[in-house]
Amino acid sequence: MTTPRRTPLDPGALRLGYGTNGFANHRLGDALAALADLGYQGVALTLDHDHLDPFTPGLARRVAAVRRRLDALGLAVVVETGARYLLDPWHKHAPTLLHDDPALRIDFLRRAARIGADLGAEAVSFWAGVRPPEVPAALAWQRLVAGCATVCVEAEAAGVPLGFEPEPGMLVEDIAGWFRLREALGAPPGFGITLDIGHCRCLESQPVPDCVTAVAEHLVNVQIDDMRRGVHEHLEFGAGEIDFPPVLRALAAAGYRGLVAVELPRHSHAAPAVAARSLDFLRAAAHAASTTAAGAGTPAATSAAATAATGAAGDQHRTTDSAPLLCSRGGSTPGSPVLRGGLQSKGGG
Repeated sequence: MTTPRRTPLDPGALRLGYGTNGFANHRLGDALAALADLGYQGVALTLDHDHLDPFTPGLARRVAAVRRRLDALGLAVVVETGARYLLDPWHKHAPTLLHDDPALRIDFLRRAARIGADLGAEAVSFWAGVRPPEVPAALAWQRLVAGCATVCVEAEAAGVPLGFEPEPGMLVEDIAGWFRLREALGAPPGFGITLDIGHCRCLESQPVPDCVTAVAEHLVNVQIDDMRRGVHEHLEFGAGEIDFPPVLRALAAAGYRGLVAVELPRHSHAAPAVAARSLDFLRAAAHAASTTAAGAGTPAATSAAATAATGAAGDQHRTTDSAPLLCSRGGSTPGSPVLRGGLQSKGGG
């Protein structure tokens, strides 16, 4: 969503959340309570079989109950729609907006928009999907634009912003692709961007803080995780290559006031401990960012302080974002350009 110029804020004022797809082995109510107890200010709620399934009976009653629970816990919410097998028990993420029959995906996204409105969600996030090998690229693009247009109408009627997420390996995988899609849609005011910080390191050609700046006026949702260049694998903080204080400074300088939600969808086996470590890390990184913004310390020193504060081991041969590196692309996911030899952890895997 394009917004008026926002007033910058201190990095320490950024609102931190956590994705429920990283609490897949918890009941939703238990996950919300744990995150609130840890000190998170919001959640990125992935609609899934055990987490507010939008296709089971009694949906309105269950949505109202979750809304009451969120309010009681003081948690803000964004709605995520990246569940792997919600629509098809045999094929991950299928159908997408790119398939021959995208009706079920469109129905799901329309439901998600209405659920988001009823929850008081700050945004509803979605992505393009991987192009099926039998679908020509031009046809896939036409289907994507048409599907997004339908979802935009539903979201506008519901009064909830959309955050479209560029996802490695999908038809729209980078910021340039998002801008192209926005233009094809006629730049609707409710069509914003969900920016995954890890994805920026994975494949964008510019440093991560510059990616934030490039889309600042369109940001409605931010996911945060560590990642390495050319490998789509969501990592705990300190295990990848991202220097986080400059990223948080960029978000703060942009005046971004939405949720910054941790995105670790393959860490449910240790969810409470990972969530606790993640919050400690981000708080330390925000403090480091604030200190540097105030003119004390160096970026290298403050980034090291953030890692040391959490006991994260990190990588002894850590590569930071000081210089952009081009990501290789290739074909490990059928039917779509993707990172050569790379892993697909959330959207792709």
